[in-house]
Amino acid sequence: MPVHAFIFPGQGSQFAGMGRDLAAAFAAAREVFQEVDDALGEKLSKLMFSGPIEELTLTQNAQPALMAMSMAVLRVLEQEGGLRLADRATLVAGHSLGEYSALAAAGSLNIVDSARLLRVRGNAMQKAVPAGEGGMAALLGVELEQAQGICDAAAEVPVEAGEKPRREVIEVANDNGGGQVVISGAAGAVARAIDIAKARGVKRAMPLPVSAPFHCSLMQPAADTMHEALGEAAIAAPAVPLIANVTAAKVTAPDRIRELLVAQVTGTVRWRESVMAMTAIGIDSFIELGAGKVLSGLVKRIAPDATIRSAGTPDEIEALLKSL
Repeated sequence: MPVHAFIFPGQGSQFAGMGRDLAAAFAAAREVFQEVDDALGEKLSKLMFSGPIEELTLTQNAQPALMAMSMAVLRVLEQEGGLRLADRATLVAGHSLGEYSALAAAGSLNIVDSARLLRVRGNAMQKAVPAGEGGMAALLGVELEQAQGICDAAAEVPVEAGEKPRREVIEVANDNGGGQVVISGAAGAVARAIDIAKARGVKRAMPLPVSAPFHCSLMQPAADTMHEALGEAAIAAPAVPLIANVTAAKVTAPDRIRELLVAQVTGTVRWRESVMAMTAIGIDSFIELGAGKVLSGLVKRIAPDATIRSAGTPDEIEALLKSL
C-alpha cells in the first residue's frame, strides 16, 4: 500500500478564478469559502473567484485565500468522497503559509482561526519592512551551500577607503530543491547577490515580484506579532504529524507547533530537506491539495521515484478519489 503525505502550497500559487469551479460544483466547498468570509468579515471568496489578481496577490489576501482553497478541496474529498485524512495520510506538510493549511487539515487548527491568523501574519509581514527597502531573488542551478556563500559575499556593503565595514541582511529564505534557492534581505544586498551569482556562473538569478523580504531576520517585527497572536490561538495535537518548515522534522506537541510557526516567519523554509525526511521514513506518495501544482513540481525534482498527485479542480478531485 502507498504511504501518503498530504502537502499544501504557499504564496505564489494563487490565481484569479481560484476556487470558482469548486464552489459551483460542491456545496462543501461553498461552506468553506463562507466560513473564511465570515471569519474575516469580508468577501475574500469574491476576490478569489473574480480577481483582480493584483489585489489577490497582496500578502494579506493571498495567505488566507490559499488556505481556504486547500481546505475547500479537502472538505469536498471528505464529504463527497468519504476520505478521512487521518486514515489516508501518514504525514502532512506545507510550504510557508501552507503549514497553516496542513495543520488545519490535520485538525490542529480550525479554519476560522487559520484564516484570522493568516490575515494577521500577512499584514504583519507586509508592515515589517518599509516598501522598497527589502527584496527577494530566485537562484536557479545552485545548491544550498553555494547560495549561502553568495549571501555571505553580498552582505558586505561597498564602502570608501577608511570607512568602517558594514553589512546588510541577506539570507536563504527557501531551499526548494532541484537547484532552486530563494534569498531574501535588504534591497541593496539582494541586488549585489544577483550580480555575484551571475559572476559565479549561476544558471539564473532574478529578482522576485514580492512586496517584502519574507523568511529572513528583517521579518522579526512580524515574528513578534505572530508570537502574540499564536499565544492566544487554540492549537491541538494534529491527527498525523507535521513536518515543520524550519526543522524538517516531525512535530505533534501543540506548544512546539506554536514555537515553530513563530520561528518560521524569520527562518528558512527547508522544503528540500523536508521532502527528503519524508522519503527517508517511507513516504512514497505525495498528494498536493489546493491551488496549482508548484509543490508537485518541486517534489518531482527532489524525489523522482515518488508518486505525485495534485487536486484543485473538480476533475482532479474525481481522479484522485478513483486512484486512492
